[in-house]
Amino acid sequence: MNFTHHNPAPFFVDNGFATTLAGKTDHMKNFKIIPLTIVFITVSISSFAWWGQNGHRIVGEIADSYLSNKARKAIREILGDESIAITSNWPDFIKSDSTFNYLSAWHYINVKQGLSQTEFNAALQKDTSANAYTKLNFLIAELKNKQLPLEKKQMYLRLLIHIAGDIHQPLHVGQFEDLGGNRIRLQWFGESTNLHSVWDEKLIEFQKLSYTEYTAWINHTSGAQRKQWQEQPMNEWFFESYQLAGKIYNSVTQPEPKLSFRYNFDHIEILNDQLLKGGVRLAGLLNSIFG
Repeated sequence: MNFTHHNPAPFFVDNGFATTLAGKTDHMKNFKIIPLTIVFITVSISSFAWWGQNGHRIVGEIADSYLSNKARKAIREILGDESIAITSNWPDFIKSDSTFNYLSAWHYINVKQGLSQTEFNAALQKDTSANAYTKLNFLIAELKNKQLPLEKKQMYLRLLIHIAGDIHQPLHVGQFEDLGGNRIRLQWFGESTNLHSVWDEKLIEFQKLSYTEYTAWINHTSGAQRKQWQEQPMNEWFFESYQLAGKIYNSVTQPEPKLSFRYNFDHIEILNDQLLKGGVRLAGLLNSIFG
């Protein structure tokens, strides 16, 4: 899905990472933005995309199937009758409201290519800017606070569900130079688009399945597999996407390539693995918070 905004959003590089600072300060109480000395590069916020509606719903539907009873009850008390799959798209829907522009940087983290895992982890630990990694850690800590007001619980839970899905789209841990593949132009079955969009939604939509049909297709895991994925620390999820992003970049070997059936054949397994891991790991997060 695509929203178009015309307000420019500045970008900067910090500790090897590029992140977005939204134009507006947080309208919510008790939030403050710490001023930073940065070098700005202005681009349109419409350059950025995210897992499409079905991608997020697939991750959410998979996560729902692995919730503990305690976590399921707690989530229902927060979201009511709204399922994880449906609520997963809320952080994209509210992008149409400019008062939420400050959340744009929470969906991704752009990283220069070529870092070793040690270098990558060190940079993650040093980075204090607003990005998917720092904000996921913030949301986890906040949702463990039993005194958190219901309104904030709802917002933070929706954001956590969404961002945990986003980081499993490899180009949400893409490189700054092309804004996570948004500047890499190509044709998808004759349609002019970009690499990021192909991975956000074009590949998923090409399968012609509803999110429940897609979930039924790929949601097959063993207990040992789920345990392994859920026990991995979150920085490893990010590094995994970072490595996959490098492979995706390397697969584009000419300017404005014409992609179609072969690209789908070569990459659908990676896509499905990431959707599945995103759902299983999201369930692990929710169980650890509420279970």
